Amino acid sequence: MADSRTPPEVDRVAASRRAVAARRERAALKHDVAMRVITPQQLLQRAFDAPDEPAGAMRITEFLTALPAIGEGKRDRVLAELEIAPVKRLGGLGARQRAVLREWLDTRFPPLTPRSGRSRLIVLAGPTAVGKGTVAAHIKEHHPEILLSVSATTRAPRPGEVDGEHYFFVDDAGFDRLVAEGALLEHATVHNAFRYGTPRAPIEKALADGRTVLLEIDLQGARQVRAAAPDATLVFLTPPSWDELVNRLVGRGTEGDEERARRLKTAKVELAAQGEFDYRVVNDDVARAAAEIAALAR
Repeated sequence: MADSRTPPEVDRVAASRRAVAARRERAALKHDVAMRVITPQQLLQRAFDAPDEPAGAMRITEFLTALPAIGEGKRDRVLAELEIAPVKRLGGLGARQRAVLREWLDTRFPPLTPRSGRSRLIVLAGPTAVGKGTVAAHIKEHHPEILLSVSATTRAPRPGEVDGEHYFFVDDAGFDRLVAEGALLEHATVHNAFRYGTPRAPIEKALADGRTVLLEIDLQGARQVRAAAPDATLVFLTPPSWDELVNRLVGRGTEGDEERARRLKTAKVELAAQGEFDYRVVNDDVARAAAEIAALAR
């Protein structure tokens, strides 16, 4: 007769699969923190909210070594300083331990703090393939009170694109004139090919009329706008996970392996720059992300 304490084989298989899935989710969470897709504070809050889920089951040692620039030596010093045992899981931390860990994280990885005196000029940036254009298009369609800025570019129109609606199409000489006249708020060469820039006059007119203006640009453009208009509201769009960002990039099917590798490397650098922004918005749902950005205008 089988031992009544031994679970049926099907139960053991199901338990093994759940354990494997939990380990994979913890590994994905650690990767997301390491890639700066989510903040350490966000992962910690997930653990506190659901102690029995994979985030809550993560050991404090795993969590700390997932943080940028934290090796095993630094990890052990932090645990000693905070008086937290290395066997502790995030979901099982006591009230004092939670408080001191939060304080340490906020000191080392400061959360975004929106600057005061910001204008109605909203700059939307983020890593490659995060979906900035899709979110901006949704805002244009569903939030007509917000003006989506139209960029100037030296590339040729694609089928269906209308000059002045999708882009202002200019040749290299015309673009040079815009730069020389100071008519562009920002400009850059994208992917070592064509030049793009944001005309200044339509933005200034819209802001003077009391409208909100949205600029959907890359990181270097956002930095230029911040230098030219320090009161601009900077919004960083993040993917829900690093794996999702990779899937979006690979799913395009328009770049070769070398180009994808280059863009992923660029994305890592761009994600690390989100501390320069006022707000962080997760693009896990286009309509929700668009609504969150539009709400900043109010």
